[in-house]
Amino acid sequence: MIKRLLAMAVALSFSGLAFADQDGERPCGIPSSIVNKIQSQLAAVVQLNNGAIFGQIFPGPNRMWSAVVDRQGQVCSVMKIGDAWPNSRAIAIAKAGTANGFSNDALALSTANLYSATQPGGSLYGLNNSNPFNPDFLPQGSGIGRVAGGIITFGGGVALYSGGKVIGGLGVSGDSACADHAIAYRMRAAAGFDGIPAGVGAGGKDNIDYLGTNEAPNGFKHPHCFPAIDVTP
Repeated sequence: MIKRLLAMAVALSFSGLAFADQDGERPCGIPSSIVNKIQSQLAAVVQLNNGAIFGQIFPGPNRMWSAVVDRQGQVCSVMKIGDAWPNSRAIAIAKAGTANGFSNDALALSTANLYSATQPGGSLYGLNNSNPFNPDFLPQGSGIGRVAGGIITFGGGVALYSGGKVIGGLGVSGDSACADHAIAYRMRAAAGFDGIPAGVGAGGKDNIDYLGTNEAPNGFKHPHCFPAIDVTP
């Protein structure tokens, strides 16, 4: 009887482990070759012009986090260059997830496009609270293969497209929201995953569309981060 109970306990413990594994970390839905191709653009883009274009907060070499998620929102890759803010890691992941989660094969929305609509009185006000970031994934090194969640509604996140379909999202954080958007936008283009179907931003794309001076939030526009510097990609 005791042997039978022990056997049952062992069987239950293994079934529990199997369930936890099935419900936990999963392989990324984007081939590693594609993820590497996207992430390899980070250093090249942020060093463009020695930081003169993007260094709104940090002049010179930038300090930046970059994250890629697949279509299911699972974190595929997180990397950084320089002494980037630790808190920007979670923001980069959330930006990638937001852009992926609000884009499809008919319309691409960058996180910059969501700014105005999520302000008080906007049609999407409250969106930021719809999908909280899981704090278990805040420490560095955690979250790969899991859905971390989070909603960010300022610049720095773009959806990734291949063959007219969304395959995931790219998020960048570490400078101003405008510079973050410009870096993510250029990284995606350099890697060749910018074939979006349509957008609501500048040029009919999902590009950042700046509000005018003293213009109240409206449509899908985003404020200038620093009036004297325009980092439109």
